[in-house]
Amino acid sequence: MNNQSEPLKRRAFLTKATQAAAATIAGSQTIFATQKKLPIQIGLLLNTFRTGTLEARLDAAKAAGIEAVQLSMDCAGLTAMPDAIAPELLPQIRRVAAQRGIKLASLSGTFNMCHPDAEHRQTGLRRLRVLAEACPQLGISKIHLCTGTRDRNSMWRNHPDNNTPEAWRDMVACVREATDIARQSRVSLAFEPEVNNVVNSAKKARQLMDEIGSPYLKVTLDAANLFPAGKLPQMKEVLDEAFTLLGKDIVLAHAKDLDHDGDAGHLPAGQGKLDYDHYVALLHKYRFPGPLLLHSLSAAQVPGCVAFLREKVTRLTAPSSRK
Repeated sequence: MNNQSEPLKRRAFLTKATQAAAATIAGSQTIFATQKKLPIQIGLLLNTFRTGTLEARLDAAKAAGIEAVQLSMDCAGLTAMPDAIAPELLPQIRRVAAQRGIKLASLSGTFNMCHPDAEHRQTGLRRLRVLAEACPQLGISKIHLCTGTRDRNSMWRNHPDNNTPEAWRDMVACVREATDIARQSRVSLAFEPEVNNVVNSAKKARQLMDEIGSPYLKVTLDAANLFPAGKLPQMKEVLDEAFTLLGKDIVLAHAKDLDHDGDAGHLPAGQGKLDYDHYVALLHKYRFPGPLLLHSLSAAQVPGCVAFLREKVTRLTAPSSRK
């Protein structure tokens, strides 16, 4: 009896030891996978391709090496902020993107959230709800926004009243309503700090985030939009501050360039003075998963800008670049 049980005991011991070793290895692999930083996706605002059907625009993006896009509904034959969307259109959009292996990373929902006319703001909120309710069927979890300006004609133009308490009050109230719309549809709103808007700096963006206090409010970072007059020589400091204040809340990032400070970020990525090595390094440091979305470029410039960004990301994530 004892002679027969000894081999069984040894076999049981070896089995347990093998299982323990396998668990240790698996645990180490899990830790390594968690620590490993994923490469940043290269994306594009799809309306960079200004003409053609949705399918044709997606084909052009695919041919240029684009992995993800920010969709604007005007690419699907509607206005950018429609009053209604036909239900049958949404699965069609999702299907044609999936067929091409392109991720629908975000949806454009920009409107002037600080317009001096309250009715204008309410119209924007009503249309935002239409977009938010469409997002689950599109497989999209993020809507891109801007905080707006007091200028009545352009939400991208600076206005002297942008720094008034009234402008901040109206903008915050509008963002708060928008965030509640996002909560109901379980999507995130990613607003963009921009030199001409009420939220024109990383500090004000942090102030807005803290004031709203919602998990559905996040940030789109466009490094070219962070430099008011006189700040370009302090590029590294401005970028470092932005990531220190906002890094954990950045869910979308834009890629364009600038050749001077102030209202200047209108050049294709890699054709201006933005320190892309430092910008991409900060995205990498803060574990930004992408996509890094190109815009402010022509269709003809897309392949070159994709190659520029890919070189920056690849070089940063290559084993030889890690110490």
